Amino acid sequence: MAVISIEGMEFYAYHGCFKEEQLIGTWFVVDLFLTTDTTLAEQTDNLHETVNYLEVYQVVKREMEVNSKLLEHVGRRILKAVHDQFPSVEKARIKVRKMNPPLGGKMDFVSLTLET
Repeated sequence: MAVISIEGMEFYAYHGCFKEEQLIGTWFVVDLFLTTDTTLAEQTDNLHETVNYLEVYQVVKREMEVNSKLLEHVGRRILKAVHDQFPSVEKARIKVRKMNPPLGGKMDFVSLTLET
């Protein structure tokens, strides 16, 4: 087993419970960790024998373009889409960070981590 990670994916998106968040948007950072068997790819050096992280990025990007009120909803949609498109992924963990959230104080981000 191996873990393929794609970390620090940045997206400008419109997720949030406040109307302003859905109109103005903000930056989000997504980290994704995929557990899969890479034995064949290790032996054959063939991209088709592993999870193509370019294709995974496209899935994450597509899901980040769909507005949600909650990070929980965004994260679960991404995990479901990844599992649907890449059945060889046995486990996945995602961390979604909302940068500079409008909470009335100074902070870098709020985040949610989900696993399957």
